[in-house]
Amino acid sequence: MFRGARRSDLEQILEIYAHARKAMADSGNPTQWGDSYPPQEMLEEDIDSNRLFVYTVKGRLEAAFAFILGPDPTYAKIEDGQWLNDEVPYGTIHRLASAGGRRGVASEVIAWCLEHCESLRADTHADNKIMQHLLEKNGFARCGIIHVEDGTPRVAYQRLSATVHMQEE
Repeated sequence: MFRGARRSDLEQILEIYAHARKAMADSGNPTQWGDSYPPQEMLEEDIDSNRLFVYTVKGRLEAAFAFILGPDPTYAKIEDGQWLNDEVPYGTIHRLASAGGRRGVASEVIAWCLEHCESLRADTHADNKIMQHLLEKNGFARCGIIHVEDGTPRVAYQRLSATVHMQEE
């Protein structure tokens, strides 16, 4: 089940992100989220803005992620490539993290997000080979490089719904 995150979920959400940071570091990506990303204040703001979601199975939180509909300022400029479609309104997945107890969580999150938009974008660190693989396995195309707020580069991805592909033909 997917639902908006609540402040009462915060302790479990922080545990999920701590697990994800350790998994990222263990897989050769220690710098993308470092020791403290995302900070609790950001998560609280995401909850208050109805952008943070959780995925639960049998009452257990399995994933947390931000899902935002509408233009993302960091995606306004893309280098070394181009978006598949820059006309269709899009949603963005940010800060996707799994509790680590269940396989296929990322794919289930992506499928849910695609039910709510015709175009889905995401970005990840060049060292985050696991997320790159998950995105590509789930039909995303690598589109180029964007720069996040602090200026560091990220590999940018986009996936269009089947509806958009049919309209383009």
